[in-house]
Amino acid sequence: MPNESKNEAKIRGKQKPRNAPYQLGQLPPSLAVAIGKHLVHRLTVGQVDITGDDFGEIFARSINGLHRGKPLGIADVVWENCAWSVKTVKSAHPFLQPKVRIISGRNNVKYSFGIENPHADIVKTGRAILEIWNKRLDTSLNEYDDLRIFIFVRNMSTLEFTLAEIEPTRFVPTEYRWQKNAKGNLEGYDIQRNEHRFTWQTSTQFTVFHHIPASAYRFRIKRRPPTLSQAHVLRLARFEEDWIEPVTATEPDAGKIIELENELKDENAEKSD
Repeated sequence: MPNESKNEAKIRGKQKPRNAPYQLGQLPPSLAVAIGKHLVHRLTVGQVDITGDDFGEIFARSINGLHRGKPLGIADVVWENCAWSVKTVKSAHPFLQPKVRIISGRNNVKYSFGIENPHADIVKTGRAILEIWNKRLDTSLNEYDDLRIFIFVRNMSTLEFTLAEIEPTRFVPTEYRWQKNAKGNLEGYDIQRNEHRFTWQTSTQFTVFHHIPASAYRFRIKRRPPTLSQAHVLRLARFEEDWIEPVTATEPDAGKIIELENELKDENAEKSD
């Protein structure tokens, strides 16, 4: 997708202009077309739904960016010095969805703050939950000048979609109150608006409610593409059975086993942060 940034007004001061493929929230029609092409391709080869990782790759390819294997903070798609946290949610009516509930990390208060019983002091736990988010946000902003959240609301049955983009914010813990719901999970409410903003499950999953902005871009794929059969795809690829080669298993040495175990421990620690 070509760079469609508009000229920015000059102002006094040292504000650094954003370098991005388009201005924040001003989603160009060409982006929807690029995303639509990837969706049609996946439908054609028989994929019936889109996962978060799927859409991260689709979005990255649509802007000529990079889909990171592991997020840095909240950043999982990068274009030059601009980064996105890319999220997708299902909806029966993407065009009418007023707000969405976005999974925003596994905020493990025991790992990060040593809190053994999160229900003993829910004010303390709530503060810890938001501080983990803020730390993750700061980690991204230390690396990238421009950081955004991109939301893809989908209905793969009706092929209706909404694209929305917002700027992530640091949450001030004193602006929210926490309470325990019937399932034992914690809910955070904006004190001033009395609005439900967060849910934290005891499994450490942290979700944030975001309103869909007026700048959201809505589109549909008006024609469902035919699904190519496996046999047809294999013929196009000129598949031969001798591509499948048997391999004899070999025992890894002790050093390699320790290295693999350490890598697994590091990966699990990152997921629990």
